[in-house]
Amino acid sequence: MAARTVLHEADISRALTRIAHEIIESNRGPDGLILVGIPTRGRYLAERLREQISRISGTEVPVGTLDVTLYRDDLGRQPVRSPQPTQMPGDVVDGATVVLVDDVLFSGRTIRAALDALGDHGRPRAVRLAVLVDRGHRELPIRPDFVGKNLPSAQSERINVRVTEVDGVDEVSIEDRA
Repeated sequence: MAARTVLHEADISRALTRIAHEIIESNRGPDGLILVGIPTRGRYLAERLREQISRISGTEVPVGTLDVTLYRDDLGRQPVRSPQPTQMPGDVVDGATVVLVDDVLFSGRTIRAALDALGDHGRPRAVRLAVLVDRGHRELPIRPDFVGKNLPSAQSERINVRVTEVDGVDEVSIEDRA
């Protein structure tokens, strides 16, 4: 079955602008913030959020990338992508408010792995979660703080997030895998 597009480039841009405003507001400004993208697409969404926060506040917020592949608890059950480099912004994790950024929140297992991986880089004051799409079906008690779009979906459906930096286009689509 063909995929149907549910978010286009303008929708994604508006969602990221709104999330950037919400992050600044909840943190009472940009001070002490670090954005940490989860590869692959979370990395690029974190960079875009940094640009938005900088545009809104005039303050440059550090951005890192946190690969969680080897921290996953389901390595033996599903194919895994190759680990990618983790690049954290210096020693600034301790005492900072870290906003983990991912494209889709589904079971919560990636975020659980991210929390474990983040612990190897310091002790943040607080950890928040920003996702472009929350599709439900949580297996763990994890809830995002900032959501671009809630997209209830069936287990048989797949949510595809595409970003220009990787895929040449910005869009979110749903396809039925059944």
